[in-house]
Amino acid sequence: MIKLKSYFGLALIISVLPIFVLTLFACAPLRETYPGKTSFMKSYETTVSKWKSYEDLVKWMEKDFSFDLERYKKFEGTLPVPRTPEETLQLKSGIYIDAAEFSKKTLNRINPSYKAQIVVILIRPNIFNHYVCSFKKDGQLFIMDYGTPYKEITGFHGPYPSLEGYKRFFEKLHPEKRHVEGIGYLPR
Repeated sequence: MIKLKSYFGLALIISVLPIFVLTLFACAPLRETYPGKTSFMKSYETTVSKWKSYEDLVKWMEKDFSFDLERYKKFEGTLPVPRTPEETLQLKSGIYIDAAEFSKKTLNRINPSYKAQIVVILIRPNIFNHYVCSFKKDGQLFIMDYGTPYKEITGFHGPYPSLEGYKRFFEKLHPEKRHVEGIGYLPR
């Protein structure tokens, strides 16, 4: 009788085990991916390889890129992980950090001598930071800001002798007349 019980117990385990394993995999969380991720990675490489200067990036940002208000509201007051350049190109939209990261990586790919970097602007009172992309051309500093809902400060700006020049521009034209407490480069 004991031998018969262990046989049925083993048979039960063997028949239930595949169902358990399938259920476990079906309930596993999936990483968020975008359809055709490899195809738009190829698209990014193909697109950017045709761009010869910062002017090509500016044209694309002004013609094709749009501010993503839904994502902005979702992450308001925080710093989300930026989208990859491939995702930004595919979606043709983003917020402050997406636009800055996309511009930085794309500019450095087009021409490493641009030395593109992300700039953080500490805005007060009681508001979160803002992020833009800076780069150098012929010893002058330029700023790209396409990740803001404010049309007054959206776009390609410069040249400036330093970040202080851009800070004055930002404070003067920002529609909410906020005070820039500090401005500097994010560590690479």
